[in-house]
Amino acid sequence: MKPKKDELLFLALGGSGEIGMNVNLYGTDGKWLMVDLGMTFSGQQYPGVDLVFADLEFIEERREDLVGIVLTHGHEDHIGAIPYFADELGVPLYATPFTARLIQEKLEEAGIVDEVELNVVDDLERFELGPFGVQYVPLAHSIAEGNALLIDTPHGRIFHTGDWKLDEEPVVGVPTSEEELRAIGADGVLALVCDSTNVFDTKASGSEGGVRRALDEEILRHKGKRVLITTFASNVARMETLGEVARDTGRQLCVAGRSLDRIIRIAQASGYLKNFPETVDWDTAMGLPRGEVMIIATGGQGEPRAALSRIADGSHPISLEAGDVILFSSRQIPGNEIAIGAVMNKLAGDGIEMVTANQAAIHVSGHPGRPDLEALYEWIDPEIIVPVHGEMRHIVEHARLGKDRGIRHQVVQSNGDVVRLAPGKPGKIGVERSGRLILDGDIIAPADGESIVMRRRLAESGIVIVALDGKDARVSAIGLPLEEDMEDFLDEARNDVLAALRKLKGGKARDPEQRREAARLAARRAAKRWSGKKPQVEVLV
Repeated sequence: MKPKKDELLFLALGGSGEIGMNVNLYGTDGKWLMVDLGMTFSGQQYPGVDLVFADLEFIEERREDLVGIVLTHGHEDHIGAIPYFADELGVPLYATPFTARLIQEKLEEAGIVDEVELNVVDDLERFELGPFGVQYVPLAHSIAEGNALLIDTPHGRIFHTGDWKLDEEPVVGVPTSEEELRAIGADGVLALVCDSTNVFDTKASGSEGGVRRALDEEILRHKGKRVLITTFASNVARMETLGEVARDTGRQLCVAGRSLDRIIRIAQASGYLKNFPETVDWDTAMGLPRGEVMIIATGGQGEPRAALSRIADGSHPISLEAGDVILFSSRQIPGNEIAIGAVMNKLAGDGIEMVTANQAAIHVSGHPGRPDLEALYEWIDPEIIVPVHGEMRHIVEHARLGKDRGIRHQVVQSNGDVVRLAPGKPGKIGVERSGRLILDGDIIAPADGESIVMRRRLAESGIVIVALDGKDARVSAIGLPLEEDMEDFLDEARNDVLAALRKLKGGKARDPEQRREAARLAARRAAKRWSGKKPQVEVLV
């Protein structure tokens, strides 16, 4: 598909129908513009896999028509796939300074910094990419330099929000004001392509200033106790808040987590966190009176290698004792509940008190609730609402909200849907290939490939291995629930295999494939009879 001169298209390859892995394409006059190139973290559906990417086959086949990649902000679900695909796509990247520094480090780690053109948009000036004009519009978010994009096209302007919220007391950066947003709307906006993450939240997302006051109050309740706060490492605004909270409560600050160290370093190099307190090292922190130290640690999502998990296991230089306090200044990401619960249970067993955002107002989201969305609708006054950055339930509800608030056209779409925004009534006109890729070891492979399918089967049912050697057979098994009966099972399975082979006559008895299949079925039947499982069976001849 090549976008025509007389049409404006939108196509999400990631981030629509899911939260994370954002990749969005705009097309007109034969050219495509990409907004964001993110990834997501793996779950239990991909055993042994850490990272998941959008399948970019559609745009890889049209890379000569791709004019550039514009990054809205520095969260992993918006920039995390860059070191894996930017060199192959071969087009320039555009980012504001803080985001560009994060990307630069990724390119250096991948060894492709000289192969990828990275352009830093320092003063938010408008720039041209083929038939598109692009301008950054700062909005509040939980990371420094969260931005919307105002995209000029021959068919009208698009306001692509990226991740955002409204914040009356922002602590990092200066978001675009209501008056400035109303001015953008007054000049005309064809389509609002908008974050749907918190569309079910009936309250506004809240202010970072309020978090500071709540944290001050909560920590002052725990005088004489060692206090640890865990939050998202990328939340530069929260880092600024926590630095102020340490001063407010008279505590020295200690940081535990490499991702925290990295974000603080890059933020300071970008002109943020200028007044962040000097930190003390772990040994010094452990030597201070318990009521005089405040620790910031990674691991609030239950990540097994993060600082909080290691503290809970007793394998970290920082230690907590009964009566100490952990404040979870973050929300639980869906899917992480079990991992978070496991860490919390270990800590609770050691007598450590925990306070979450459900108990005190110690966290606010970086995404818009319904009041935020309704305010932006009024200010921007778009003709079309295209919900993105959400599961299908979020996208459908967001479209419903837009309709209720008077937006003329609503487009419900998911990854792979080709949407014509102009001319005429907007809507879906086709479907292109979309999907997921995984980083499995050092290899990028299809998420639905044979290796992952087989790995799931092995995890569910185990494996039986049969080795045929002339007229004899050997059988072994892994993963069957037969600890006490394993030897008896293996003997019976071997006898069943030999009996099945003896039943083969004539040419079948000499055919390796016939022998292999007979042995496989016999071993599988034996496993089903003994365990109730249907394991994978591998026969070696």
